[in-house]
Amino acid sequence: MKKILFVAIVFIAVVMTVSSCGGKTQQVPFDNGDSTDMSALQDPTIYGICGEGSTDSILQVVTDLGDTVQLNITYARDNNQVFGGLHAGDRMAVVPNNKKTEALIVVNQAALLGNWVMPNPLDGSDEVGFSIKEGGIVEGIEQSSLTYKTWRLVRGKLEMIAVREGGGEEEEINLYDLVKLNADSLILKDSEDLYEYGRQQLKKPDSDIKLEEASEDDYKI
Repeated sequence: MKKILFVAIVFIAVVMTVSSCGGKTQQVPFDNGDSTDMSALQDPTIYGICGEGSTDSILQVVTDLGDTVQLNITYARDNNQVFGGLHAGDRMAVVPNNKKTEALIVVNQAALLGNWVMPNPLDGSDEVGFSIKEGGIVEGIEQSSLTYKTWRLVRGKLEMIAVREGGGEEEEINLYDLVKLNADSLILKDSEDLYEYGRQQLKKPDSDIKLEEASEDDYKI
């Protein structure tokens, strides 16, 4: 009798093991955090060229992947989140909604390029700032104590990495919200301050040609 009971118990245990491996009652392993969805951490920004089909309410972008997408920019425009305007052929950075049908932030990267300066906060005598160039290159203007490394747009924000004199090789990562961007003005904001820059006006070289003063003989017929 004991032998029969032992066999029955073993049989039941085997059946339970098999059924648990059949997929219906399979247990989910404990999640220790290693299964984080990395796609949620990726920058959703769409990079590409502004297409000729863009209008006041629709932005057409030929993406770096070769696709052509159209995004409604009404929300971005109404919330002052269109920076630099829309011009066919200019490189754009667009933060879309989850469905990629609507633009939340639109940045004209071409408008961002150039020399941006402001009066020196210390004495106001000189202009200080930075020069944003293609390929992620950024250089300081009259900032000997700060060496800029790179710049990029991340989720519609301007990120600039620099190394400060006396700070070793430690990099400073500065992240700014765009407040205003047009042909002449760039306003940035971090967690504490507002920075207002103007596009640097390059001085025209003096001409070597000297004009002679007019004489009475010049007006004789």
